[in-house]
Amino acid sequence: MVLGACAAWSLITAGVRGGRPEGVLLAVLAVAAGYATGRICGALLPVAAPCAGALAGAGLTVAVPRLTPGPQIAVPLGHAGATAALLVLSTGAACCAAWAAAPGRRPALGALAAGITVTAAVLGSVTGFVACAAVLLCSLAAGRVHRRGPGIAGLALSAALITAGTWAVAGDALPGGLARFLEGPLTQHRIGLWHDASGLARRDAALGVGPGRFGDLSPTALRTLLPDGKPHSAPLQQAAEQGVVGVLLLAAAFCWVLYALWRSARPTPVALSAGAALTAVAGIASVGNALSFTAVSAGAGVLAGLATARPLTDDAPGRAGRARA
Repeated sequence: MVLGACAAWSLITAGVRGGRPEGVLLAVLAVAAGYATGRICGALLPVAAPCAGALAGAGLTVAVPRLTPGPQIAVPLGHAGATAALLVLSTGAACCAAWAAAPGRRPALGALAAGITVTAAVLGSVTGFVACAAVLLCSLAAGRVHRRGPGIAGLALSAALITAGTWAVAGDALPGGLARFLEGPLTQHRIGLWHDASGLARRDAALGVGPGRFGDLSPTALRTLLPDGKPHSAPLQQAAEQGVVGVLLLAAAFCWVLYALWRSARPTPVALSAGAALTAVAGIASVGNALSFTAVSAGAGVLAGLATARPLTDDAPGRAGRARA
């Protein structure tokens, strides 16, 4: 229902304001398809499926040069965020596989997660390395947790704080010293895009300017040598192009994922590892353009599906009991 509402609202805003809703529709389709795939594969192969997903994500990052950050002039801004997000999802999948496996196999799968983290450092993705290391540490800590509720609440709070910080930078609400400190890693260009998105959101808070129209109305984007038409922040893009309702729908989708992980029948370390990875991706998407890449959207759906799937083997005793009854 949430994904359907996201698709419907993009069509409504495009019909009223004009625009190109194809990107939103493709992202919704990628998430839905990935989630369905994850649920099916997680039910059939609760250990092999996340392990294969981790290897596929890491292999895709290494094999596709355009996803790796580097000095190529032809690479638009945002590929570094996609690289970091894919590596984070791969690390989360490897951690899920480790906690779903038998105790004797966990060290090998844990080494896979650590290897993906090292890969992020080798590729030069500082954001990816920090985020992967954070996911790995959260996964290790999750092994000592028996109640997942506080952990899920902490993940939701972390995502909210990152998003609030993005809005504060866009609205010039930070103290001067902190703003100057963030200007270096964020770059003046990205902050300029955020300012434009904030201004467009205030201009029409109800419906926005229409999906896909940010690049046509942003002065900073128009001055860019290689513009991609994105403000490089998922919540700011939703606010500028689809108004307050678009932001609420994006937040509802993320909150629903956390709620599904909280209610998941999988072990608590599996749910919290996946939640940490998805929260890290949400943080990367708040300050980058990661969700504009279909591989990232589909990968996030796959990981959420894997972590919420009910393995068929777990339900076998229940089916046998019902049959005897």
